[in-house]
Amino acid sequence: MNIFDMLNLLVEQEGSDLHIVANAPPTLRISGELKPIEGTPVLSPQQTSTLITPLLTKEQQDYIALHKELDFGYQFSAHGRFRVNVYHARGAIAAALRLIPKTIRSIDELKLPEIFHQFTAYRQGLVLVTGPTGEGKTTTLAAVIEEINQQRAEHILTIEDPIEFIYESKKSIISQREMNQDTQDWSLALRSAMREDPDVVLVGEIRDYETIASAITVAETGHLVFTTLHTNTAAQTIDRIVDVFPAHQQSQIRQQLAGSIKAVVSQRLIPSIQGGRVAGVEVMLANSAVRNLIRESKTHQIDNVIQTTGAEGMILMEASLLKRVREGLVSVEIAREYSFRPDMFDQLLEGS
Repeated sequence: MNIFDMLNLLVEQEGSDLHIVANAPPTLRISGELKPIEGTPVLSPQQTSTLITPLLTKEQQDYIALHKELDFGYQFSAHGRFRVNVYHARGAIAAALRLIPKTIRSIDELKLPEIFHQFTAYRQGLVLVTGPTGEGKTTTLAAVIEEINQQRAEHILTIEDPIEFIYESKKSIISQREMNQDTQDWSLALRSAMREDPDVVLVGEIRDYETIASAITVAETGHLVFTTLHTNTAAQTIDRIVDVFPAHQQSQIRQQLAGSIKAVVSQRLIPSIQGGRVAGVEVMLANSAVRNLIRESKTHQIDNVIQTTGAEGMILMEASLLKRVREGLVSVEIAREYSFRPDMFDQLLEGS
């Protein structure tokens, strides 16, 4: 079985990832669980190289030989694209391939809360979608960007590593820039964005204080910025951004964040009773109370604001999980396992 057979199998079984690593069999991730491909052997270093090399150009092979790792997008026939990370583990080449579906699912198809439609109407500010790797952040942002593309005449600029979903310009014009191909630096690409007349900017991930500072500046100057971060709760997200900066800058960053942030979404993909996974989300909207808490460094009180202002569209992860339980999509045990605050989940469950 070659690498393309394995990719076909991944698509057929509606999986999300393929792992090729020496001293293990080729393995698929299906509905969040790792499953070795039946009938395949434990791979030797030579076998991993034989499997992975057909995905690589000569230039990519040379880059990996020098730098030992590389992220890139790979178009696979009509099935869609894969986000590929090639790396070395114990001296052997390895790869993780994630399927990026050809079709961009809508906000409603993803069963996301109605408030997500409001994000597409924002004209400026910063919207963060957070969570660990593999929790659907890119898919959620693609749904939001595509709705803007369908409804508004805007210039949408994306900066990604690598490009994942491919957008077709509809009412909007979409410029997609890939790291190492179209630009060499995240913060430089964001600074350049100011001269490219964008209305909406999607940044694949903000990884350091220079990129974060640039993203905030773009949002402050009248643009709508979407990006991701590997954090859990909304409060933790604000704290993580502030903590990236030197102590003498943190007060100023709190002021800038309070003025520019529009929403923080924390997302998890929860195993469903019906098969597959469904999203559980926490949504913080930056109303006046939230902005004051950010300014005053009282982010530990944000949870209380979210819990008491549900009418505005805010929701804690625990309430979102309880909703999935009531819908018959998720078991109580799994919902509790994925909860950020298990005690609060139990209280909500008892009161329902």
